[in-house]
Amino acid sequence: MSKKRIVIESGKESGAYWRDLWSYRELLYYLTLRDILIRYKQTFLGIAWSAFRPLLTIMVFTVVFGKIAHLPDNGAPYAIMVCCAILPWQFFSNALSDASNSLVNNSEILTKVYFPRMIFPISAISISLVDFAISLGILCLLMLFYGFVPAWTILLLPLFLAVAFTTALGAGFFIASLNVRFRDFKFIIPFLLQLGLFISPIGFSSSVVPEKWKLVYYLNPMAGVIDGFRWAVLGNDAKLFIPGICMSVGISLIILALGISFFRKVEREFVDII
Repeated sequence: MSKKRIVIESGKESGAYWRDLWSYRELLYYLTLRDILIRYKQTFLGIAWSAFRPLLTIMVFTVVFGKIAHLPDNGAPYAIMVCCAILPWQFFSNALSDASNSLVNNSEILTKVYFPRMIFPISAISISLVDFAISLGILCLLMLFYGFVPAWTILLLPLFLAVAFTTALGAGFFIASLNVRFRDFKFIIPFLLQLGLFISPIGFSSSVVPEKWKLVYYLNPMAGVIDGFRWAVLGNDAKLFIPGICMSVGISLIILALGISFFRKVEREFVDII
């Protein structure tokens, strides 16, 4: 009697792959929960680290750019203006760092059973959403401290968070794929993020950028995200440069499309390389 041979493989058609991804949504949930528990296990401050890191950065930027450099504050307390920039940047930075290492860090699971590998970067970025939700409390406390009442536009805050999520996801897919083959990227990414921290409008308003360079400046999608956050919280006190926002959203969508395309192209090589 001949033995039957069962081969488990991903759906070759794009539609089958996305159905596979949806069917493994519970695995995404458990991986996210596992990583959250691991991140804060046996830490002195525990989950408070999610608030402490952006708070320390806000204090430094407020002193350096607000008190010493006396940069414009858009008519709002400088600490709130900086906080509106730090929160989305911190989310993007943490999400991209975690996503870029997600495949390598889960190599033991990756090589044992089939499931869509996209789950790993998505799970890593989902953890950063939890951190963002916690650190959002800093913004609420600052508004209470300064007696600042946000505009109705704060309801649109999730839209700009979605752009940051899209950017981190697309870049995360791309870099996670490269990191499997070239482990040097775990050293390159922190350097690039540190550079991005200073060229993004975090400690200053994008209004200081010369008019002729503005569209070029918004090729950095996080510039549009940060401006959007400030506008959502500060309302009319923060002017919104619509062409720049559109530019940032477009770049974000391009990054996502390229990231997915590249990830799917090299996904089958992960098990052999890692």
